Amino acid sequence: MDLYEHQARGLFEEHGIPVPRADVTSSAKEAREIARRLGGRVVVKAQVKTGGRGKTGGVRLAADPAAAELTSRQILGMDIKGHTVGKVMLAQPIDIEAEFYVAYVLDRAAGRFLAVASAEGGTEIEEVAARRPEAVARIPIDPAEGVHSAKAGEIAAAAGLPPQTVDVLERLWEVLVGEDALLVEVNPLVRTEKGQILALDSKVTLDDNARFRQNRWDTEGAVHDDPLEAAAAAKGLNYVKLDGEVGIIGNGAGLVMSTLDVVAGCGARPANFLDIGGGAPARIMADGLSVILSDPDVKSVFVNVFGGITACDAVADGIVRALDGVRLTKPLVVRLDGNNAVRGRAILDERAHPLIQQATTMDGAARRAAQLAHTS
Repeated sequence: MDLYEHQARGLFEEHGIPVPRADVTSSAKEAREIARRLGGRVVVKAQVKTGGRGKTGGVRLAADPAAAELTSRQILGMDIKGHTVGKVMLAQPIDIEAEFYVAYVLDRAAGRFLAVASAEGGTEIEEVAARRPEAVARIPIDPAEGVHSAKAGEIAAAAGLPPQTVDVLERLWEVLVGEDALLVEVNPLVRTEKGQILALDSKVTLDDNARFRQNRWDTEGAVHDDPLEAAAAAKGLNYVKLDGEVGIIGNGAGLVMSTLDVVAGCGARPANFLDIGGGAPARIMADGLSVILSDPDVKSVFVNVFGGITACDAVADGIVRALDGVRLTKPLVVRLDGNNAVRGRAILDERAHPLIQQATTMDGAARRAAQLAHTS
């Protein structure tokens, strides 16, 4: 699960990675006081889980505390790529001499981690890699060995980073391991005019499967700042909010990922990832549908189930049970196939809800869900 920048920055600071002084608030009035404490002149940064904030006006320089309050008031409530800004972080401005990029990311295919680093930070790393692939170093990391000083030196040398970054590379690995992260990224990592190395912008993606040994995630709100994700987590659901209009429910991560792709191929955007898992009881289906229907961005819902461990009649029963407690105001397209599919379809036919439609194929159901989303 992605963290907000201020949360990732906090983890960096805990692990000894130098960061600028900063504080976060949801109040424009409090922003004035924070700016005063930080010396007056500050950078005001929208806290949203998406990139491109600077290009949309979500990162601005404020010359004094009064300007910080006004700027914060303008940024709070902004829509940035479908994300509403609820908080801003105010940070001390830095005199930058050079910018770099460093990250550790899980390479699932290779069963290891990958260090990605470049002496050309401050821009989208994808753009740098496409324009000048030789400018981006990719160094495999054996999880059993990790990143010690020699390995950090190897990464820095391969990417053309200054020797002062070696300590940060070691500590960044400590963040990844200690916090059970799938991604830790700094862009930019900068050298100031005084020669200091600072992490100016930070991104961390946590492995939600490790929550059992990272109890503070929930207590600090690090994982589920989105209210829908928090509601889903409280119900034990594997749910991720996305920026679309078609709600998605499926059984099995692979099937759900395929469903997202098929819906996108039909010209619509998935509104979420929700895997009810194998063997999920009817209650899980009902809980999942309740969460998705409470999302105001959802215009239609696509339930895609291939019955195996999860029998289709249990899924259908879950849908019917959800309708007893949730008023269905959005069209629901259901594709049931596999174990007890005939019985499942019959249960939905017996319920005969006017907003429920059934389809026999995934492609057909996806097309219908996309059509309904665009006409709702």
